[in-house]
Amino acid sequence: MKIIISGAYAIGTYLAKLLSRDKQDIVLMDENPENLAKISNDYDLLTMESSPTSIKGLKTAGIEDADLFIAVTPNESANLSACAMAHQLGAKKTVARVDNPEYVDPSNQELFKKMGVSSIIYPEMLAAKDIINGLKMSWVRQRWDVHDGALVMLGIKLRETCEVLNRPLKEISGPDDPYHVVAIKRNDETIIPGGNDTLQLYDLAFFMTTKQYIPYVRKVVGKEHYVDVQNVMIMGGGKTATRAVKMMPEYMNAKIIEQNPARCEVLNDIFDEDTLVINGDGRDIGLLQEEGIRNTQAFVSLTSNAETNILACLTAKRMGVRKTVAAVENLDYVSTAESLDIGTIINKKAVAASHIYQMMLDANVENVKFLMSVNADVAEFVPSPDSKITKKTVRELNLPKGVTIGGLVRNGEGMLVSGNTQIEAGDSVVAFCYNVDMKKVEKLFM
Repeated sequence: MKIIISGAYAIGTYLAKLLSRDKQDIVLMDENPENLAKISNDYDLLTMESSPTSIKGLKTAGIEDADLFIAVTPNESANLSACAMAHQLGAKKTVARVDNPEYVDPSNQELFKKMGVSSIIYPEMLAAKDIINGLKMSWVRQRWDVHDGALVMLGIKLRETCEVLNRPLKEISGPDDPYHVVAIKRNDETIIPGGNDTLQLYDLAFFMTTKQYIPYVRKVVGKEHYVDVQNVMIMGGGKTATRAVKMMPEYMNAKIIEQNPARCEVLNDIFDEDTLVINGDGRDIGLLQEEGIRNTQAFVSLTSNAETNILACLTAKRMGVRKTVAAVENLDYVSTAESLDIGTIINKKAVAASHIYQMMLDANVENVKFLMSVNADVAEFVPSPDSKITKKTVRELNLPKGVTIGGLVRNGEGMLVSGNTQIEAGDSVVAFCYNVDMKKVEKLFM
């Protein structure tokens, strides 16, 4: 595929590096030559100094042959204009990054499509959704819902209280059991498990189940003693924090700790009296104690500094907070944060990449989520009539190595998949894909 990315900032640079490794034809555009100079020669991509709204620049980049144009500069208006122009000049699909929550409302998507913008991304809102999903279930590291929770994937850190450690999966997760283990992260290794594999202490295990069996999964992994989150303390009052607080269910209470006095005034104008805004440093132990950290079930650190967020979460954990969430935008620190058992890690670049990756696929793909902790994708495919995957049972499909099918939704009902399952056209099928070309998986559904 030919992909043109405008904006060599955090998301654009990350995407360019990620997609170039997939052997895509990538052009990265930016007005600032210093931004482009930061791209290593180790990556197979072209860089080009140009404004995103320069017709000459777009044509020089080869926009008439582009399969996908991605505008992720900090300027929302420029991104939307560039996508509209790219569409008129021949780009098949376009994606624009925005900062206005009104623009991502489903009711407005048709308007943007008429403008030539195929898809809108608001990374801060996507990250906020992940944060709230994690807070709703204090015992879960990651949660991913298919069709409003008809099928659910749960990433869970296994502790000593887990009932199913050190037993072959064929004994604890057979065709008649209400969950499947679709992946395991063990130290630095990602495992797509077979029947003889076991769950071990401190594994991060990914369970696929249906909504009604979530309490059962909670029991077998030994997490029933985890209290539900009601009081949340957030360090850093940026856009992601603002969106997260606005998305919180009514039973949660939030306190925001922000160092910048001017930003505190802005936050006070945004929120009502139910959200307390505190001017201070969230690493200040005295301040945390004064503000009731001992009675807080979740601590979320969302400053722009990864080291600060990791340190703050470690401090909160030592003060008794079970659920911590850290924004870690520097990918070099992700493995460090995981090894320190920080909890849920949020990375806006990875969140945005998941959304954009979906645009690259030709099959009917409802949703794609990149799981940074296991360096894998979970995708929700809808098979076409006469597609390969509908011709045989799952056992007979000879799926590519690194691919497992965790479940499907048929007529609104979630179902786990076994070797004897016959997938039908129109099903929503959840495929877990590790270290595999998604195009190969996609062909099964077309």
